[in-house]
Amino acid sequence: MNTHRSHVRMLGAVVALVGAAGLSIGCENDAQSGALIGAGLGALAGQAIGGDTGATVIGTAVGAGAGYVIGNESDKEKARERDQGYREY
Repeated sequence: MNTHRSHVRMLGAVVALVGAAGLSIGCENDAQSGALIGAGLGALAGQAIGGDTGATVIGTAVGAGAGYVIGNESDKEKARERDQGYREY
């Protein structure tokens, strides 16, 4: 019975992650998309590692923060490339 419950939780988490990935299409930049996707992955990792609500919340927060930082760096790189392209003309 316990195994069934953990499988149901994992399936719910996967469905939530896929839904979050679909919603990220509407994000304006990589930082927003990264935060959303990172939050979903962090929630999955927190649940898998800790198995309780507290671990899931912590995983969500850490994942969102890490995703935002990575996405923000991607946005900065795109801006540098765009600015470099303007200077060449």
